[in-house]
Amino acid sequence: MPMKLTLNKIALPLAILAVILSAVTLFLSQSKSDLVYVDVNKLLEGYDRTAVERKAFEKKAAGMKANVDSLLNDWQQELKIYEKERSKMTKKELELKQELLQNKQGQVNNYQQAIQEQIKEEDQITTQTVINDINDYVKAYGKKNKHQIIFGAKGTGNIMYADEATDLTKKVLEGLNKQYNGK
Repeated sequence: MPMKLTLNKIALPLAILAVILSAVTLFLSQSKSDLVYVDVNKLLEGYDRTAVERKAFEKKAAGMKANVDSLLNDWQQELKIYEKERSKMTKKELELKQELLQNKQGQVNNYQQAIQEQIKEEDQITTQTVINDINDYVKAYGKKNKHQIIFGAKGTGNIMYADEATDLTKKVLEGLNKQYNGK
């Protein structure tokens, strides 16, 4: 009987030790392949769609700015004509022309502000479209490659150190561009 009691005393701690070692081994083996990251800035810069969207946005913004410039030039021309002809105008005509010029200047300023706001919104929409593409691809990539977590590094210190082997940026960027370009 004493021999059986001693074996039970040894078997229980050995079983607990085996379970702990198995859990640690499982954690260490998973943590090497599951904790990975991508450099978000590099993805944004290297993604082909970013350049395409940026170019389209800049063209659209330039068109909107050209409209504002045209209205501003028209107002300045009217102001020059007023300056030349004001000595020939009656007091009533001067007051009326000044009021018209002030109203037009206010309209041009309001339009300019509205265009600037529209450009800002368009820029945000363009950027968000690209970011959504990247996020969707990274999510699909993570599921396909069975990663538990893919961190996003932005170069602002949220990942202070990571082994280069855990950097998926190049692989993700290549796949993202292949998907976008239909290859």
